[in-house]
Amino acid sequence: MPDLPPLREVIARHGLAARKSLGQHFLLDLNLTGRIARAAGPLERGTTIEIGPGPGGLTRALLDNGAGRVIAIERDDRALAALAEVAAAYPGRLTVIAGDALTVDAGDLGDEPRRIVANLPYNISTPLLLRWLRRIDRFESLTLMFQKEVVDRLSAAPRSADYGRLSVITQWLCDVQPLFNVDKRAFTPPPTVMSTVVKLVPRLRPLAPADFSILERVTAAAFGQRRKMLRSSLRSLGDAESLLAAAGIAGTARAEEVGVDGFCALARAVAESAG
Repeated sequence: MPDLPPLREVIARHGLAARKSLGQHFLLDLNLTGRIARAAGPLERGTTIEIGPGPGGLTRALLDNGAGRVIAIERDDRALAALAEVAAAYPGRLTVIAGDALTVDAGDLGDEPRRIVANLPYNISTPLLLRWLRRIDRFESLTLMFQKEVVDRLSAAPRSADYGRLSVITQWLCDVQPLFNVDKRAFTPPPTVMSTVVKLVPRLRPLAPADFSILERVTAAAFGQRRKMLRSSLRSLGDAESLLAAAGIAGTARAEEVGVDGFCALARAVAESAG
């Protein structure tokens, strides 16, 4: 392990005070960063992709735990000099891309197998996840830190308050494995909520046939008015009664009562009705 300066010294030297506008909360606890890196599994083969590395705490942990190649995407120009120091300490193993993760196609970075490991900026965590899920076949796994309430939604079962659009789409494509919580006091500055690390492992095949974009439309309509019966909330999709009948779902059901298979059947019915 190279002799790199403490992260607090790096933050002070490079003027890396966290910016709220970038959703930055730096994780400086080496035990925690190491635990996240180990949770991602063997890192020697292929490419490990990190989002928003900041001063490089998790980046160091990934490299220290054997990552053969790390590609880090960083939007904050202030962090680039600090990350260059990490790259110099691990020759040939770290590449830094200066850019916005929302505009970089992570599925095309580096060699397979690809995995994403990241303490995500909370303000863009859900859009990033949906972007990656669209090309989930490009990844071996996603090991991510979200607000705890987001992970509760990812792993929620039908008929629970947390079950929603994100639950359906994520569970349709991935095995969702919540791993451990991280207290807000572990961050600099501390966020207002608890965080949770979760691992998403792509399924060999989706739980049921469906088109991604249509499934998004169906779940957005259904959960956008989750207190209403589906025969009312799905009217924007066409003849709701006919769609529900084709999917084998009662018109009096509400969104939270329908499992992933049921929403996939609805998506297929919408596709068939559109020809």
